[in-house]
Parts: sequence; structure tokens; C-alpha cells
Amino acid sequence: MLFALIALGSLVPVVPTGALVSTAAVVAFHQTAWFSLLLVFAVGSVGAFLGDVALYWLGRRGVRSKNGSRWLAALRGRAAPEHLEQARRKLDDHGVVVLVLSRLVPAGRIPVMLACLLGEMPLRTFVRGDVPACLAWAGAYGLIGILGGSLFDEPWKGVAVAVALTLLISGAPAGWRRVRRGRGRVAPEGG
Repeated sequence: MLFALIALGSLVPVVPTGALVSTAAVVAFHQTAWFSLLLVFAVGSVGAFLGDVALYWLGRRGVRSKNGSRWLAALRGRAAPEHLEQARRKLDDHGVVVLVLSRLVPAGRIPVMLACLLGEMPLRTFVRGDVPACLAWAGAYGLIGILGGSLFDEPWKGVAVAVALTLLISGAPAGWRRVRRGRGRVAPEGG
């Protein structure tokens, strides 16, 4: 189930996959089987990798289609233009290292993937960068789960902390953008 949800979450970026890995790591931390955490790490990273590669393959196929791709247009519409341009510049400067970092930054994966698609990065190059990205991602969210699981004797409390922390990390960039936009507005004088 974890594999299917993470692969689906990589294809359709509305499933909170980081929270799923953290939750599974909390539960695995409280298991007596020593390999439970390794299994969560392996399933999480493989699910994320296969979902990413499938999404990239679909994107490349859509970009090369005769009529263009509605899917690519929809994704382009969801990504902020300034993030897409920033991702393009970073890809030009740093190559596949950006893929690793984009997987760890909340809301960073889609703009970087779009930049890869629009820059016509070969699938093989994308795969080479996505392997360490998915391993690092599964490790980071697994550590959040281990932290949550180690703080409490009862797994449900650790799950609550891990999910809250994961959602806080995921929502931080959007909150920061709102704060920055709010500071940019100037109140009218003499009102």
C-alpha cells in the first residue's frame, strides 16, 4: 500500500508522500523486526523513483506529441513562472545536482521537472539524477518518522508529531511567499 500511494503521489502531486513515509517510519520504529525501517526506506525510495520516472516519461512523450500536451500546460500553470525560470538557470549551472535538491525542497520537484522537460533533458540523465534524489528524500522523511517514533512510547503520538512536522515543512514555502507578498503591499495614505 505504501508503495502504491507514494508512486501515485509522485504522479499526481496531491498525495502527501512525505507524511506517508514519516508515518510508516514511526510505525516501523515500534516494530520488533529489525528490517522494518529498511523496508520503509526501500519501498519509499523505489515508489518515488518509479513515480518520478513515469511522470517524466509521460511529460517527454507529451512534449513530443503532434498537438503539444495539455498535461504539460496544466503543470506549467501550477508552477510559478519565477520558480520555473529559477529552476532552468540552476539546471544550466549545476546539472543533475539540482534534481537531488528539488526532491528535498517542498514544491521544488515539479518546477525542476518542468525545466528538465522544457530543456529536453534525456531520460537517462534524469534517471541518473533522480536515483540519489529519491534516496535522499526517503531518508530525510524516514528520519522525521524515526524522530517522532523515538519521542513517544505509543506509535499514534509519534505519527501525529511526524505528520504535523511534515505538513509544517511542506507548507513553509507557501507561507513564506504570502508573508513576502504582504510586505510588498503598501497601505494607502490618509484613509
